Amino acid sequence: MEKKDLLDLINDDDLGLLDTEKKSVSVTPENRLVESFMEINEFVSLHNTEPKLGNDIQEHKLASRLKHIRSNKEQMILLSKYDTHNLLRVEDKNLNTVNDIFEDDDLDLLSIEDSSVFNIKNIPEIRRDRSDPDFVAQRDICVDFDKYEHLFAQVQRELKEGTKKLTTFVESKMRQGDFFVLSGVLIYLEKIDDPYRGNSKKINRRTRCIYENGTESNILLRSLGKRLSDAGYAIEDNSDMVSIEEGDSETGYIYVLKSLSDNPRIANIKNLFKIGFSTTSVEDRIKNAKEDPTYLMAPVTIVATYRCFNMNPQRFERLIHRFFIKSCLDIEITDKNGRDYLPKEWFIAPITVIDTAIELIIKGEIVNYSYDKDTESILNIK
Repeated sequence: MEKKDLLDLINDDDLGLLDTEKKSVSVTPENRLVESFMEINEFVSLHNTEPKLGNDIQEHKLASRLKHIRSNKEQMILLSKYDTHNLLRVEDKNLNTVNDIFEDDDLDLLSIEDSSVFNIKNIPEIRRDRSDPDFVAQRDICVDFDKYEHLFAQVQRELKEGTKKLTTFVESKMRQGDFFVLSGVLIYLEKIDDPYRGNSKKINRRTRCIYENGTESNILLRSLGKRLSDAGYAIEDNSDMVSIEEGDSETGYIYVLKSLSDNPRIANIKNLFKIGFSTTSVEDRIKNAKEDPTYLMAPVTIVATYRCFNMNPQRFERLIHRFFIKSCLDIEITDKNGRDYLPKEWFIAPITVIDTAIELIIKGEIVNYSYDKDTESILNIK
């Protein structure tokens, strides 16, 4: 065909059949959301399981994305018609106790692993020797958990009754057979192996730790000690527990709570605890903490409870407020109706000091002492 004939044909295209101009397609946030969710669907189709946090980078990214979607009701509604694997059918679970929260840990967010920056994951070329003391201890299913389950139930009961108590963790006091609490999880130190030298030439010991949720790990003793020093407690017998006699009247529970708020104004305050008195179980008392300005509009975790007899709750609260008045949290909290609230039962003090103050109140000796917020210690003023 001659060039002139070709040009005539193009110019004679009344219907625009030869028009090659492409129409732009706008990409909306909804489109991007659907595309990102379809990637999660593809992963599930390929692996027959939903993505988990902590695995390779891509899977961790998909798991984080799924977690974010599940926390957004509008996104869940929008994506429901694309949910071929029922990933968004999240049950409305009643989480009434600390145990419920940790047993509901579907994504294993509460697992204890070595978080050192020197333990690089997701690099298949690097292989670690299990004798290396820096080897990361993974948690596995405890196949003989039935042997230990009653021990956890007993410790929980004794904590509630006050015959055992949470105390400041001291690494040098770690013994085989001890119980600890790490980030709200009850741990039984079932075994401490003989010492050995790993590749780093440091002496260390492997352990067998049983966790309340039915898992176990062989975490290094030093690694466990470090984590407990940062965010844990030891469990000890309450030697100050007074025997209950006939005619004693149970009046309720003294409780110590820690906020799980992600508000930087609260989360960045060290040694912030709520001390109060409840005539009902503490678990029932804190059910709706995230909707109550008294609890800083956020979930809380129970640090300690004390079963009380013959105690006047109003008198206790007046005494504890007066004792820690100089370290009382000074912050305004806005409730869901937009009203400002000034919480009065939150204090900044180490848990060991709070424990001592409560004991002094129970013994009637608190009037002889005062709290020095600068040194974070109790002073005898008698």
